[in-house]
Amino acid sequence: MPALHDRIMTLLDGILLPDGTSLASGDRIRALSEQGGKVSFVIEAPDAAAARAWGPAQAQAKAAIEALEGVSSVSIVMTAHGPSGSAAPSASPARAAPNGEPPSLKIGRHPTPQQGKSKPSGIKSIIAVASGKGGVGKSTVSANLAVALAKQGRKVGLLDADIYGPSQPRMMGVTKRPASPDGETIEPLHAHGVTMMSIGLMIQDGEAVVWRGPMLMGAMQQMLGQVAWGELDVLLIDMPPGTGDVQLTLCQKTELTGALVVSTPQDVALIDARRGISMFEKLKVPVLGLIENMSTYVCPKCGHEEHLFGHGGVKEEAEKMGVPFLAQLPLALDTRVAGDEGVPIAVTDSPLGEPYMQLAARLVAGGIA
Repeated sequence: MPALHDRIMTLLDGILLPDGTSLASGDRIRALSEQGGKVSFVIEAPDAAAARAWGPAQAQAKAAIEALEGVSSVSIVMTAHGPSGSAAPSASPARAAPNGEPPSLKIGRHPTPQQGKSKPSGIKSIIAVASGKGGVGKSTVSANLAVALAKQGRKVGLLDADIYGPSQPRMMGVTKRPASPDGETIEPLHAHGVTMMSIGLMIQDGEAVVWRGPMLMGAMQQMLGQVAWGELDVLLIDMPPGTGDVQLTLCQKTELTGALVVSTPQDVALIDARRGISMFEKLKVPVLGLIENMSTYVCPKCGHEEHLFGHGGVKEEAEKMGVPFLAQLPLALDTRVAGDEGVPIAVTDSPLGEPYMQLAARLVAGGIA
């Protein structure tokens, strides 16, 4: 009997779309995973109108795959690369962006008055992914965790809150500018089953963000409140490193479910991670767990394992704090290359994606995501 992957693709090749092509053609099927009888994948439509038109084909695919021998469950996520070609009748005309520039939204204004903490409607859980210092791979962890959660069937959003160094557009392979139906609401973009937004999508390439505290706080307020996130099980916020204005604003003005703290094992990184943990504790944001990144390196040629940054330091810190130690993630060239190419390693079938899948499964099982 052919492998399950091949049987699924053959089946999808027989399901036709309104234009006469099949679901399996045109690289529309992404992140196909079949583990223990659980099948999940993403259908990437060119725009929102196509996604709506493809709904019957999605339902047909789900029913057909569920009938296959060896399949216990099926999760299919439909995403669209860009907005629909026409706005909804009730929306005012979109403000055109000349020369391909972003919509004319004033990002970086001073914050508007707000009483207490808020959370965008439709989002069940908001999790900050933080680190005490830069260079520990926090953005790589955020991108791969978002994709892994989507592959687990969760509706996932990813907000790149690193104002000064936004990297998620590159890591998620997104280059389009966000659209705006009314010059105020921001339509997020979609990639690998994840709804995502970044300040990097709102400024010109190479442009520096030179903002003081109030403008940073206003920008974050807009990125949460003006973006049409829709219904999400979890929104991951890729935080900037350290304990500055953005972190304080998010903790004080947003109903965070909690924070995941990423660190490498060496003492220098752990010193800064402790400061970040202390900030969350003072602001009464639960620390959901610690993640040790770049925990080990295995030479792809000889198989020798080396702990370049030490080993086990984050686990010891988690035990001292009494918080869960969630994962040990490897340092690998393929992970870096995948991020640079806009296809996080968790999207692929590489064994290097498995630790992120295990981390996502643990968060889902714990009711965190």
